[in-house]
Amino acid sequence: MAMTMHVNIVSAEQEIYSGTVTQLFAPAEMGEVGVMPRHAPMLSTLKPGVVRVILQNGEEETFYVSGGILEIQPHVITILSDTALRADDIDEAAALEAKARAEAAMKDKASDMDYVKAKTVLIEAVAQIEALKKLRKKK
Repeated sequence: MAMTMHVNIVSAEQEIYSGTVTQLFAPAEMGEVGVMPRHAPMLSTLKPGVVRVILQNGEEETFYVSGGILEIQPHVITILSDTALRADDIDEAAALEAKARAEAAMKDKASDMDYVKAKTVLIEAVAQIEALKKLRKKK
């Protein structure tokens, strides 16, 4: 039997995932981090992107996080994020619309949306779209 660890992915509204996995991959601020059981303790900020967990049966589950905190303990990993969604739950039309609005706001200096907020919205929309692409490629 493979070594495992417990993972909790929690958004501001609810717990998105809680279960036993063999591996986890997350978008840490300095680049993607891969975690296996008995990893050294670590605390890192996350950027918007895709979190992947490999289950005991070898299947992969994909989640979107809008950023947040990753805490690694030898047998427990916790991800806290303002927004976290299962990749299946992402609204592609809304993500594409948000991306288009943010790109337009960044070009239009007279826009009501300031540049920094537009850039944040753009990064999150692109991360959601990438999560959907990875999910489709997996299927």
